[in-house]
Amino acid sequence: MSTAYLGLGSNVSAHSHIAAGIAALLETFRNVRLSPAYLSSAVGFDGDDFINLTASVETSLQPIELKHFLNELEDQHHRQRDAPKFSDRTLDIDILLYDDLYLISPVLKIPRTDIMTYAHVLKPLADLAPNLVHPVCHKTIDQIWQDYAGDRNALKRIDL
Repeated sequence: MSTAYLGLGSNVSAHSHIAAGIAALLETFRNVRLSPAYLSSAVGFDGDDFINLTASVETSLQPIELKHFLNELEDQHHRQRDAPKFSDRTLDIDILLYDDLYLISPVLKIPRTDIMTYAHVLKPLADLAPNLVHPVCHKTIDQIWQDYAGDRNALKRIDL
């Protein structure tokens, strides 16, 4: 079994899509753990605020298989694959980390570079797994959060 860390986000009927995404993860995987959820402004476009959180799951799926499963789950929630990168999302689930794997392929990059870029990705991950070591920079997720130079105030912790 491997441990994967997943970033979940939504800004379209966000509470219901996030709840459905979490339910699907709980149905499918073992030892699902969830971070607190955060509200943050849309990045790169004008849109409603996003709800973001991180989940860790134990899985026997290989990374590409996991990506396909998550894409199917997003598609069940009417994810628009032809939409611009920065646009509204019914349900967005990304593989942030998968064990200590470093993978660059045409369809998947692990660890996801968003970890280092966006507070709405990094903070929930730091809440869930502060002592986890990033496989590329070799710092703990908490150390990365402590060094984060972006806008930490852009996040508001919320209850789901």
